[in-house]
Amino acid sequence: MKSEPRIAFVTDVLPVIGGAEKTLFAALECFPEADIFTLIYNKQAFVHTPLGKRKVFTSYLDKSPFIKSHYKLFLPLMPHAIERFDLAGYDIVVSFNYAVANGVSAKGAKHFSYTHTPMRYAWSGFSVSGMKARTNLLLDRYLRAFRRWDKAAASHIYKFGAISDGIVDRIWSAYGRKAAVIYPPVEVERFHPDERRGGYYVVLSRLVAHKRVDLIVKAFSRLSLPLKIIGDGPERKRLQRLATGNIEFLGFQTDECVAEILSQGRGFVCAAEEDFGIAMVEAQAAGCPVIALGKGGALETVIENQTGLFFKEPTVDDICEAVKCFEQRAATYDRNDLLVSARRFSKGRFLEKFKSFIDDGEHRRRELPRPELEIRSSEVSHPLTLTND
Repeated sequence: MKSEPRIAFVTDVLPVIGGAEKTLFAALECFPEADIFTLIYNKQAFVHTPLGKRKVFTSYLDKSPFIKSHYKLFLPLMPHAIERFDLAGYDIVVSFNYAVANGVSAKGAKHFSYTHTPMRYAWSGFSVSGMKARTNLLLDRYLRAFRRWDKAAASHIYKFGAISDGIVDRIWSAYGRKAAVIYPPVEVERFHPDERRGGYYVVLSRLVAHKRVDLIVKAFSRLSLPLKIIGDGPERKRLQRLATGNIEFLGFQTDECVAEILSQGRGFVCAAEEDFGIAMVEAQAAGCPVIALGKGGALETVIENQTGLFFKEPTVDDICEAVKCFEQRAATYDRNDLLVSARRFSKGRFLEKFKSFIDDGEHRRRELPRPELEIRSSEVSHPLTLTND
């Protein structure tokens, strides 16, 4: 009788609970026997989660002082650290990648990658520590070395899954590999539209630079419309200085409070180009139409003129015009359309597709791609300060 395969889940870091972490929780429902590996683990943040009573294997980086709050500074050391995990004896390895998790050594196992994104700084032109690679020779040299390492790591992966069509395109562009779309799980059943819609708009986001909440704050300061901002982060104080009295900062809120606020919101606003955008789906599940930048994940989760509307560019002027347009047609959005749209991304659908993704690969003959090149982590590690906005 064939024994059950040993499975390892590998994720980059576990600092706080966000969309990537909730996806990991859901994946554990499919494969509860999986062992969990991560470079850095902020145990306190996960006490009341599915990880609370589980053993989580960490890297040597986890022992560094202050790393739980400053883990982003250690990014140049992460390729070396991820390669040091000993996964001998595992039959299946699943990496949940947005930085270096794909680089884990999985010799003798089938390695599946569920990719949130190839690392943005290396492949998508995001700024790093306020510097652009093209204007900083040292940084450019590091990122070129990282891309070689990352592509070599990807060449050993048996099968790719991606969180959206947009990430499928990025995987092809970065690694020349095809990927299956498996949308992240959204707990749409937590949300229930309230017929008593309020007059306020909602932002639900980490308050970090690349989420572009500053544009929304400036727009609503100009419009003088009520706005509630849920979330916290390093940008909060700066955003509060930009805001006028019609804008309320609520900080972190429980799931129950988030659901209630969204259920009575007039509209949900997002100015970032999201890889997927779980919050936009949650808003629709709560009956709250979405006003979003017409790029990235929004194009897959929001149906224009049915569950929301798009603005073309991430500018204050475009956001203002979009909100004014929304004000004229707010009453035309149908609650049932919003609910049907959200249910496309239910956790149940994720569980079905994710399990099939792994099971199908397990039962097929193993045909690993030939690696195009071998790059050691020592060739990419460099004491640069890389921060993930």
